[in-house]
Amino acid sequence: MSRDHRKLRVFALADGLVIDVYRITGAFPTTERYSLQAQIRRAAVSAASNIVEGSARATTSEYLHFLNVAAGSAAEAGYLLTVASRLSLLEEADRRSLSDRYSELSASLQALIRALRPHRREPKPEP
Repeated sequence: MSRDHRKLRVFALADGLVIDVYRITGAFPTTERYSLQAQIRRAAVSAASNIVEGSARATTSEYLHFLNVAAGSAAEAGYLLTVASRLSLLEEADRRSLSDRYSELSASLQALIRALRPHRREPKPEP
């Protein structure tokens, strides 16, 4: 079952964040090029690309796996942006904007995951 990731709100959020993360982290000092800057960018790209890869998978179970990986990458990117801010590598306004958007992405991913997760019936307690 192929799904069109371009129609997903979570993909649009993640994709927009990739572009903005690259733009904002481009101002990091060159000493951060292969460390924090690269790690933030990898996490941002991972969140978006796992949504894309999951959308192309055949089963809902596989799709859920990749959405969970995307959620983990979104959380990682959000944390790393906080670290960058604490190290004074990121303007506060940029940190706040990106953090708010990563919170929205994380919540949207969790809502999609919950909607797709099969509902398990709890066994009825015996009398």
